Amino acid sequence: MGPCPFCNIAAGRAPAIIRAQWPDTIAIVPLRPVTPGHWLIIPRTHVTDATTSPAVTAQTMYRAAQLSADIEDPCNLITSVGPEATQTVMHLHIHLVPREYGDGLPLPWTPQQTAAELADH
Repeated sequence: MGPCPFCNIAAGRAPAIIRAQWPDTIAIVPLRPVTPGHWLIIPRTHVTDATTSPAVTAQTMYRAAQLSADIEDPCNLITSVGPEATQTVMHLHIHLVPREYGDGLPLPWTPQQTAAELADH
């Protein structure tokens, strides 16, 4: 197996729970989902992050948007570029994270994060 875990999954050389797949993209359940229904949408082509190939990024986001429309729930579509931005696997991936009020998942720009910071002071 090569060094990229997402390339290995996309090629069928490593295990994963596959939720959807297309010739260009695969959607899997992450090892540590942050909410029920959390998926990763991954291009089969190896690109390091969303800035490496705008065309691959656009196609991957297109698939993420299709899945988001299919589940019909509020969600975040998130990708990171670089370790400083919390990217831990250096292969483009988009998190589809279903959300609901009170799910306890704070993001830096959300009201629950602000409330938690205020409570700490």
